[in-house]
Amino acid sequence: MTRSAFRTSRLTAIAVTATLASTVALTACGSGGGGSQAGGATTITVNCQPPKTAAVDRRNFDADVKTFEAENKGVDVVPHDAFPCEDPKTFDAKLAGGQMEDVFYTYFTDVRHVVGINQAADITSYVKDMPAYQAIDKRLRDVYTVDGKIYGVPRTNYSMGLLYNKALFRKAGLDPDKPPTTWAGVRKAAKAIAGLGKGYVGYADYSAQNQGGWHFTAEVYSQGGSVVSADGKKARVDSAQGRAVLQNLKDMRWHDDSMGSKQLLVIGDVQQMMGAGKLGMYLAAPDNVPLIVKQFKGRYADLALAPMPGGKGTLAGGDGYMFNKKATPQQIKAGLKWIEYNFLTPGQGYVGNYARSKKQGGPVGLPEPRLLTGAADAKDQQLKKASANVPVANYQSFLDGNAELAMKLEPPQAQQIYSVLDGAVSAVLTKQDADVAGLLKDAQSKIDGILARG
Repeated sequence: MTRSAFRTSRLTAIAVTATLASTVALTACGSGGGGSQAGGATTITVNCQPPKTAAVDRRNFDADVKTFEAENKGVDVVPHDAFPCEDPKTFDAKLAGGQMEDVFYTYFTDVRHVVGINQAADITSYVKDMPAYQAIDKRLRDVYTVDGKIYGVPRTNYSMGLLYNKALFRKAGLDPDKPPTTWAGVRKAAKAIAGLGKGYVGYADYSAQNQGGWHFTAEVYSQGGSVVSADGKKARVDSAQGRAVLQNLKDMRWHDDSMGSKQLLVIGDVQQMMGAGKLGMYLAAPDNVPLIVKQFKGRYADLALAPMPGGKGTLAGGDGYMFNKKATPQQIKAGLKWIEYNFLTPGQGYVGNYARSKKQGGPVGLPEPRLLTGAADAKDQQLKKASANVPVANYQSFLDGNAELAMKLEPPQAQQIYSVLDGAVSAVLTKQDADVAGLLKDAQSKIDGILARG
């Protein structure tokens, strides 16, 4: 869910789990593009330095900068304090004004826009000298590849699955080690959990602040559908998959009474319900787990992740780095070294230093981000397991199952589309006589208008 309340919440969770981003920009004065190289030194800047309010994260980040500089004489890293890492109120203005850092943070959904307005350097010829690049999952590398040219490097990724409460599964007579794999199974389990009594909710879903449309999209993907055509020009929500999503939500809400009476929920509402032990299931990425524990007093032992129900796809997202089109070859090479050191090398840097995270009390052992493949991934998983302080077995089915699913990114004009779909989702959850077919027909027409306007 790009540039939304969810994204802000997700970034907060990343800060909690010590996986905030950082962007390297090379400038002597702190402005974007064209950093100095006085006396043979190459200066690079990084936006997304953790804020001072995240004291541990910032201390770790700054320590990694010093270590990197010591190992790479002649490279100076100048970090820019920024939170959130990408501010939608300033991002486009900085791009248009040529003020972006030399190596700057982007969401996956930003890539084509940045390339389309000619604000990113082509780094195709440089990544061949970056050993870690080829170890990155090709599906993620492809996000930063446009018309055969490479414009960036992924840093983290996430995909959605089914977050569920093992304690409530046991209490409802369900097997906590066999979560549902189909939407019919979700419905059955939700009904059993809601049957525990007043105050228990089997399954919850968002339906406000564009988050309902975001989850509708994820649920459509899970059944093999899409919300827009492959070329991004026409809506595809009025489909068999779209009707199945809304009808299932309507049936659970009104026929089964397994979704509770309180609706128009957003992410914080649902996380609070899960932390209080009153909610059986909802769709989430792994970073929700430590947030529920830290902010809403949940228990790691109770929280488990399963693959996305439906088995045909999952909504995926993430972030990475792109380079200012004014960056020099020396700056691009230095920036790639920094990215490799700090984010792509198991056992070191801001993301991969699991031993440090464990020592500082951060959660270690969550199934994502999982960026690498082959031997690099095996080493990363081995190091993570060695320092794990959360119940990794609770996430194994997610780790195994989601790896086999088709990964689909958010649609173009995502927030406008989600706003339209919010109306459809909220209608079936608040109106017992809601017309599923009519709602989707209306949404299809409105989304076609959004796509036509670009």
